[in-house]
Amino acid sequence: MLRGKSFKAGHRARFYAGFSLIEAVIGIALMGFALLGLAQLFMMSVYNNMRGGEISHATFLAQQQIDYLRTLTADELNNFPSSARGESVDEPLDVNKDGTVDFRRITQIQATSPSYSVKVLIFPASQLGTALDALLQNPGNYRVRATMNTVISR
Repeated sequence: MLRGKSFKAGHRARFYAGFSLIEAVIGIALMGFALLGLAQLFMMSVYNNMRGGEISHATFLAQQQIDYLRTLTADELNNFPSSARGESVDEPLDVNKDGTVDFRRITQIQATSPSYSVKVLIFPASQLGTALDALLQNPGNYRVRATMNTVISR
């Protein structure tokens, strides 16, 4: 009798030891869902880092244009293409000289004696085909990356 009880206990211990195939598949599926969520977070952080770098670069390009305009004399500012006729200077920028346009910079200068009102807008290269008037009227709809306004006195 003692022998039968010990046999059954040993049989049960062997039966419950380890994982079944269903438990293993469920565990792998849970780990897969967790890793899928982490991969999505990783991709979102990469996208945000790229966008932040693009905004930082665009801000630098806008500031660079304003710094250049500050070095000009009153005569040079008056002869700058946009100030005389109320037009905008629209230029594609290839920042790293690889033959691919990286940004679109629009500069507006309005002469108001004795100062000049300056506005610089930087758009991504994807906006190269967009009409200038549309970009100027509603820059937020066209993913503007930097906008700077200043006044230059002479």
